[in-house]
Amino acid sequence: MSSINYTDRIPNNVNLANDRALQRALEHWQPRFLNWWQESGPSDFNAADVFLRTAIGVDAKGWADYGQVAMPDYRWGIFMADREADRTIGFGDMMGQPVWQSVPGEFRSTLRRFIVTQGDTEPASVEQQRLLGHIAPSLYDMRNLFQINVEEGRHLWAMVYLLHAHFGRDGREEAEELLERHSGDPDNSRILGTFNEPIDDWLSLYMFTYFTDRDGKFQLKSFAESAFDPLSRTCRFMLTEEAHHMFVGDTGIGRIVKRTLELMQQLKTDDPEAIRKAGCIDLPLLQRYINFWFTSSLDLFGSEDSSNAAAAFANGLKGRPDETRYADHVEKESIYELAVPDAEWTGSDAGILTREVPMRNAMNEEVRSSYVKDCELGFKRWNRAIERAGFDFRLTLPSVRFRRSIGAWAGVPISPTGERISQQAYDENLPNWIPSEQDRAYVKSLMVKVHEPGKMANWIAPPDRGINNKAIDYEYVCL
Repeated sequence: MSSINYTDRIPNNVNLANDRALQRALEHWQPRFLNWWQESGPSDFNAADVFLRTAIGVDAKGWADYGQVAMPDYRWGIFMADREADRTIGFGDMMGQPVWQSVPGEFRSTLRRFIVTQGDTEPASVEQQRLLGHIAPSLYDMRNLFQINVEEGRHLWAMVYLLHAHFGRDGREEAEELLERHSGDPDNSRILGTFNEPIDDWLSLYMFTYFTDRDGKFQLKSFAESAFDPLSRTCRFMLTEEAHHMFVGDTGIGRIVKRTLELMQQLKTDDPEAIRKAGCIDLPLLQRYINFWFTSSLDLFGSEDSSNAAAAFANGLKGRPDETRYADHVEKESIYELAVPDAEWTGSDAGILTREVPMRNAMNEEVRSSYVKDCELGFKRWNRAIERAGFDFRLTLPSVRFRRSIGAWAGVPISPTGERISQQAYDENLPNWIPSEQDRAYVKSLMVKVHEPGKMANWIAPPDRGINNKAIDYEYVCL
């Protein structure tokens, strides 16, 4: 296992000191990153000591150390999973050939675009979440937020290193621009739409970390298969950190469900108005937030039928997550049956056709389908809890065709259950399917800070356990 050098100005396990030109370039970028953190990160809490984990290795076991750290003192660095000897390309037209340690010229533009787009999401989420500490439902949750924030900052460093190390002047310019775009900025927004959505309440944060960070997991797993070995190794280690981000969303939603069920049993009613009067989040409201954030995240996978996705797979640039579980790693002759809207639909039938496309063109849809199955796991747990509590309500994922902005179903009026409907019916019902302004205002009204160790906001249950064997009432953030 390669060790992480924390004596260097930029902690790393990539022997940065052996490349003085690259080291100087990154040291020149470092103050700009710190200025961005000060301006766009959770800088109101710079003086707080936070119980954070810091990477000390890159294997899955014993890879992190925990301790109280002020966030400006966190050691952001460059870490890669260890290099696999004799690794070969695992899919596409060059399957079986040695992986690349440098960027082939013919794929330079595509790989740079992949890295820039992935890199742009990392600071974007920090910007989206920068004020949430002021309304944290507990110190435990505040600590988890800050852990996510510092690790998204480190993931930005991971992508910036690749840009500097492998893309020359173009890469350095792209790295500068990653700090110039800002989430929600009308003049210079982030690249992907979901990363410009406001996150100004904790329910939205839990949805984002459950659905959008899960998309991030699948993107990273796809890049972990890449024939460009530095990208693969970078993403393999990022996945180790990303698991905590999804844990925050999964357990956060679960704790909301638990608290709401406690109240429903206490009041002996599932009436949303009664739940709201008692200061909790009713299940229909939770469903509307699910509808919004799930469908926003679906578009991040791209179009269902994509020649770009086909080329990326064929050329070994981006594979399928866990490629080894597939029988065919070349997919040159395979066919995928794709559901598409009937352009001649008159309302007399379902309005959905099946079209055969080359499997390579359907790679985005294949990965999206795996993502949906992964999302369903949490719903099984939450719905079991609702059933055990004696209530009939069930939380569900909406149709993958509902509220799409990209691909074959973009702009097609579809209900959350997947039925094709008229535009008028869609427009009339959409306010009942996703959070209304009144819903958002109500959720915001619940967001009152709770900064006493061990205490929780009324609308969320305590976690089952603390962090790294600490008690729930441990002072995770020393304000």
